[in-house]
Amino acid sequence: MIDAATARRFADEWIAAWNAHDLERVLAHYTDDFEMASPVIVQIMGEPSGVLRGKENVRAYWTKALAALPDLHFTLEHVLVGAESVALFYQGHRGASVELFFFDASGLVRRAAAHYAL
Repeated sequence: MIDAATARRFADEWIAAWNAHDLERVLAHYTDDFEMASPVIVQIMGEPSGVLRGKENVRAYWTKALAALPDLHFTLEHVLVGAESVALFYQGHRGASVELFFFDASGLVRRAAAHYAL
């Protein structure tokens, strides 16, 4: 079970890491074999499923994304907590966005999915 303090701490650390463009700090939140789903994966990586598996594959994706968006900045709006997941509602270069994170027993993200406003 994830409590509100843990969810908030994760949210603050995750947003700060992205806003610092510190990819290693971002990746520290994830398991080595985590799965990332995003419609942007199709555009940037050419993966038609929109899903990447493994930290190294996601590192390559996020490296390209950060290079293409040097002014990337997220503003956290809301933190929503579930039993074993956290959802972050934030504003970014695509407007309103929600990212859903599923955690393993050690407190690392094992699966994540990004959602963007149309």
